[in-house]
Amino acid sequence: MAKVLFINACVRGEQSRTLKLARHFLAEYAAIHPEDEITERDVCHQWLEPLYPELLEKQEALLAAGQTDDPMFDVSHQFTGADKLVIAAPFWEQSYPAVLRIYLERVSGVNLTFYYDEDGVKHGLCKAKKMLFITTRGGDFSSPEVQWQEMGANQLKAICYNFQIPEFKCIAADGLDIVTNDPEAIMADAMERCVRAAKEF
Repeated sequence: MAKVLFINACVRGEQSRTLKLARHFLAEYAAIHPEDEITERDVCHQWLEPLYPELLEKQEALLAAGQTDDPMFDVSHQFTGADKLVIAAPFWEQSYPAVLRIYLERVSGVNLTFYYDEDGVKHGLCKAKKMLFITTRGGDFSSPEVQWQEMGANQLKAICYNFQIPEFKCIAADGLDIVTNDPEAIMADAMERCVRAAKEF
């Protein structure tokens, strides 16, 4: 049995096009892998306090003392204990909503998501071998000429590298708000890609 952690950062809730894709993927995945456990963390409602100075000081003191069993690190242990990670978040100000950034900052830390050995070499502490990012974008950032403007998928790919999660994939529905495009056709194509991804994830 694999543990799948679904990180839901769809700020528009059930009206979200991104969440529609994610729910479709998860339904397909569950049908193929009924033995797996899927846990959802809705970062819009199970929200975390940002690392303001006082909280950052507390976190650093606890980590320096090796007290990684403190309740404030429960969210990190849930993340590192997952075998597979699914993140759903819309394109937001060139990246993704702030609630997801806060979550990722709270998850990350030395001796939480990675550690350094005696030679100073970094090692990942995440069990996950795969991360899937599902997103929707009003504009079209799929071509190499403008892809650099999209920071969300690129940052999550970098986080995978940092945490030593070997596989990162992204399913994006691009161009949904371009008036000359057919949003229903774009979503249908993304839905089909979700079906194919569920078979391989």
